[in-house]
Amino acid sequence: MADRQKPGKPRRATSGLEEPLVKGRGPSLRPSYDSETFGRISERIARYIGSWKFIALMTVLIIVWIVFNLWGSWTGAWAVDPFPFIFLTLLLSLQASYAAPLILLAQNRQDDRDRVQYAEDRDRDDRLVADTEYLMRELAALRMALGEVATRDYVRGELKDLVGEIKEMLADGEGTPGDTGADAAPRRDP
Repeated sequence: MADRQKPGKPRRATSGLEEPLVKGRGPSLRPSYDSETFGRISERIARYIGSWKFIALMTVLIIVWIVFNLWGSWTGAWAVDPFPFIFLTLLLSLQASYAAPLILLAQNRQDDRDRVQYAEDRDRDDRLVADTEYLMRELAALRMALGEVATRDYVRGELKDLVGEIKEMLADGEGTPGDTGADAAPRRDP
């Protein structure tokens, strides 16, 4: 029942021969690995190697190794790694030879992240500069437009001047502007 196909639809070939071979996608004898996973693991190792916990642990292990081998050599019970501690030096050199590339890989990944962050910061700064320049142009345009428009303070000043002129005219006895003088009502002082 599972092999039944819908009428009108051709059966899909499962061999993959209907698609052209993409160059470089054939079978490879080289081992493949996920560089992102390897990078994350190397960052964890580098972070641990750079911690005080690791330094303390290595110090304790080296002290235990030296004390264990010195005590064994003095008592004559065993001589695993006598005084010049050649095997300890070999182990520390081996650890350093693996730690150095892992630390460099972690630093390279951090540099890549920093480079991307710097590029994003630069783009954001460019947008902010463009926005600031646009706002400055708009403010300049508004100032120029306001130079041609009467402001509230300007109108108040003009009205005060007119009220002052009217009061002077009334005080001089000229009457209201537009009066001919004959029909002007006499002024009463309170």
